Amino acid sequence: MKKSVQLLQEFSIPLIAGVVVALVWANIAPHSYHEFVDTEWFAGINFHFFVNDLFMVLFFAIAGVEITQALLPGGDLNPIKKAVNPLLATLGGVLGPVSVYFILNTLIGSPEFTRGWGIPTATDIALAWLVARFVFGEKHPAVKFLLLMAIADDAIGLIIIAVFYPDPLHPVEPLWLLLTLAGMAIAFLLRKKQVSNYWPYILFGGVLSWAGLHNAHLHPALAFVFIVPFLPHKERENMHLFEEGIDEHSPLARFEHEWKVIVDFGLFFFGLANAGVEFSAIGIPTWLVFLGLIVGKTVGIFLLGNLGQLLGFPLPTGMGRKELFLAGVVAALGLTVALFVAGAAFTDEHIQGAAKMGALFSASVAAIAIILGKVLKIEKVKDSETVTAQKHL
Repeated sequence: MKKSVQLLQEFSIPLIAGVVVALVWANIAPHSYHEFVDTEWFAGINFHFFVNDLFMVLFFAIAGVEITQALLPGGDLNPIKKAVNPLLATLGGVLGPVSVYFILNTLIGSPEFTRGWGIPTATDIALAWLVARFVFGEKHPAVKFLLLMAIADDAIGLIIIAVFYPDPLHPVEPLWLLLTLAGMAIAFLLRKKQVSNYWPYILFGGVLSWAGLHNAHLHPALAFVFIVPFLPHKERENMHLFEEGIDEHSPLARFEHEWKVIVDFGLFFFGLANAGVEFSAIGIPTWLVFLGLIVGKTVGIFLLGNLGQLLGFPLPTGMGRKELFLAGVVAALGLTVALFVAGAAFTDEHIQGAAKMGALFSASVAAIAIILGKVLKIEKVKDSETVTAQKHL
């Protein structure tokens, strides 16, 4: 049973199932689908609000845990010199898609599509990791390189959502952010008092943070991101995201362990709430997003990864230009976060639907990456001994 659950998580089956169900439902019975998603339950809460403004709090909280762990001594982003090349590649993976989006929008688009520039900057960390393991092999250094980029990309994505995509129908009221600051202060005091249960941090700090963002008309899904770094944790990071490691019982680790399963399976509802786009919605924003992802990500990551080498920050041992190029292709998987940003970027349902189709089309990157892996003759690395041998070549 436990192994079956792990397989469902590892292959992102709940998310994929939610996307498929939403697409089928929205195209067979669109009225029924939208009625299910948009009908108010009570006090302005509907299924869409429940998923995007409440459940996604946990999704981004887990992303916050990953970033916090990566910044600890021994983590993937510490010391900073260790992560310079993948961080430069990450920057390329943001600037590339934005550039392609703006260029294409100038050539074939419209000013009303401009707000969608942030959509193709996203990388779906779980799906990218899965495809990378399949293409490169479990122990290939390119997998860890890609994971480093995805973690940093998550951090940039959180900033883009918070700063550039407030609710356009409700002007930002920054005074309410004092509640979010109060939540952070409470979390800080709990940390100083060495409170070892994560629930007080969430119930007091997290709820205040959510209320502050919600009333300030910023995305409340980011509420726990401001609280998670205050959860007590070990001094050094000795286990890696998605990999089994030493048993660890800090509040930060317990929060991730106890909620990650719920998040992974709850992504079914995220897919159901956000991927219900009719195929007739395909339009120019679809191609702006899709090409921004597949062209912008690949070119941006490849160029800045190579720039890092020229500046004296080499790629990991066993990783060359063709592996860097293929890692850029895999990073174009923007599905989950891209859907979320598309929902935040546009209020016009037709434009939003067309942009979401571009995010959904990015799933085809998995097949493209697998084929390119064969064409480029990428040697799969499935054990640590191969990596050790490469280091001595």
